Amino acid sequence: MSTASGQIPAAPDELAPTERTRLRRMRHKGSHRRADLEAVLAAGFLCHLGVTVDGTPMVVPTVYGTEGDRLYLHGSVASRSLVQAPDATVCVTVTHVDGLVLARSVFEHGVNYRCAMIYGVPRQVTDPEEKLRGLRALTEQSAPGQWEYARRPSRKELAATSLLALDLTEASVKIASGPPDDGEGPDAELGLWAGVLPVVTTFGTPIPDPVLPADVEPPAHIADRAGSHLG
Repeated sequence: MSTASGQIPAAPDELAPTERTRLRRMRHKGSHRRADLEAVLAAGFLCHLGVTVDGTPMVVPTVYGTEGDRLYLHGSVASRSLVQAPDATVCVTVTHVDGLVLARSVFEHGVNYRCAMIYGVPRQVTDPEEKLRGLRALTEQSAPGQWEYARRPSRKELAATSLLALDLTEASVKIASGPPDDGEGPDAELGLWAGVLPVVTTFGTPIPDPVLPADVEPPAHIADRAGSHLG
């Protein structure tokens, strides 16, 4: 049974497939499990936001944060496009590259990755309290503990900040992992090395602002992330 919008009613832990999110290629790598979506979103803080600005498609990298079933995005360009087309659908993608899959033949080369794609009509956040919650979500997504450590935005700064809210209702996930697929084919006889070259993003040692007094040390929530992996 379908709803009036054409979506199939979803179980609490499932995302309802739509024509835009229904998996057509490599379905075995796809997922509509809400837990998989949440895991991909929790592993990063940078997304790519696809919008139409002045009639031209534009993909903008921007930071995001989540709160429940809602995604908050920092995006002045998208806010400008929403003034022109308030009911326009946007597309948000979050991708983590986990490794290069290097096979015996170039045809079988690939990438191990985790990717989420989200569609929806975003809403400009104007309520000051919700804007604070959204900005907190953005800040804590990238640097947990920083919201409590740094100065909060002033009323003037809040007014100058563009924040969008997007419901996490129309989304899909794809995950690719594992070794090359040609290990049991004819190319296995070539005697060439094949495997996965992992890609790992690691936080480095904090670099202080040059004008910072020498006795001001980074707080624990920053210092402790040195050497840790993102995602």
